[in-house]
Amino acid sequence: MREPQGELDHRYSGGDAVAPAWSEAEELLRAAELYWISTVRPDGRPHVTPLPAVWADGALYFCTGPEERKARNLERNPHVVLTTGTNTWDEGYDLVVEGEAVRVSAEGRLRGLADAWEAKYGPFWHFEVRDGAFHHGGGQAVVFAVSPGTVFGFGKGEPFSQTRWRFG
Repeated sequence: MREPQGELDHRYSGGDAVAPAWSEAEELLRAAELYWISTVRPDGRPHVTPLPAVWADGALYFCTGPEERKARNLERNPHVVLTTGTNTWDEGYDLVVEGEAVRVSAEGRLRGLADAWEAKYGPFWHFEVRDGAFHHGGGQAVVFAVSPGTVFGFGKGEPFSQTRWRFG
């Protein structure tokens, strides 16, 4: 896959701002510990909740219990937005990933993702893999991949910036 070029939106960017390379944005996605996921309820209202996720092979992966609100929302509407960044106004960088959530059930892929979760978050996030899902304690979690359609980046502090990367 060719690396997408960032397009700086000059309307919302300082005169000295430059669009970061996609590799820089990818590193931020890889290192982030907490993401916020936005899904759409059946009645059209938004649903937002925090969760951990793993960036691997050009996609963000997250897991959720099959009966949780976000999983039920995704059954009807796979469009999702995942955000991460810093909780400050004038420093840091925020990222917004738009895409479609696709269920991952291949056991080999799930084993690799389970290893990635534990490597990133520690032994609390140890998952067993069986029946096309993660298992932890007494619970089951289904896994989803979100390949970016569009990613927005927001540089905070002088120079402020807004960058867009398009995929596909």
